[in-house]
Amino acid sequence: MQVEIWSDVVCPFCYIGKRKFEQALEKFPLRDKVEIVWKSFQLDPDASATGTDYQKNLSERKGWSPEQAQQITKNVTDMAAKVGIEYHFEKAIAANSFDAHRFSHLAYNYGLQDAAEEALFKAHFIEGKNIADTAILVQLGTSIGLNPTEVKNMLESKAFSDDVRKDIEEARQLRVNGVPFFVFDRKYAVSGAQAVEVFLGTLEKAFETQEPSKV
Repeated sequence: MQVEIWSDVVCPFCYIGKRKFEQALEKFPLRDKVEIVWKSFQLDPDASATGTDYQKNLSERKGWSPEQAQQITKNVTDMAAKVGIEYHFEKAIAANSFDAHRFSHLAYNYGLQDAAEEALFKAHFIEGKNIADTAILVQLGTSIGLNPTEVKNMLESKAFSDDVRKDIEEARQLRVNGVPFFVFDRKYAVSGAQAVEVFLGTLEKAFETQEPSKV
């Protein structure tokens, strides 16, 4: 069974959703039969590649006061802590995620896409790294086993740009308005960082309704 996950690496709820889905998979007896494919989505396609302060960017985009932005990120930090993730919004850098998505597509070709997504989330929300910076992406690629020269050459080209745009267009066709968005065998969908039990129940239902030849 294939689970497609539309996500943006600058989306805090996407990282929380990833962790909750992983916890559901741990409880699922047929987890070895589940293929995960990460799909590109951009919450802020106009974001700068040079990066800006995360909380300042958030307050400006949403029209919130700095105090509101700090309170909301604190609430999200508390939510992330419940699934074992330690967010550091005070040093996070808001940056354009397009190249990070291209990086993820390259990693997919080597069976390393999930590792790439984890590395990107960690770099962005925990380590305060600019995930639009070529040097950072090369560093992350090396850490998960990709060839650094290939990563650098890919980023300096237009490779996988069409793949990213295709994912984003597909999200529009599926009427995906927010992420994370999980699609199970193109039959069932879960929107948002839902409870572990919701993901587990959907995995079970998707397998129960599969054709016998696919089980």
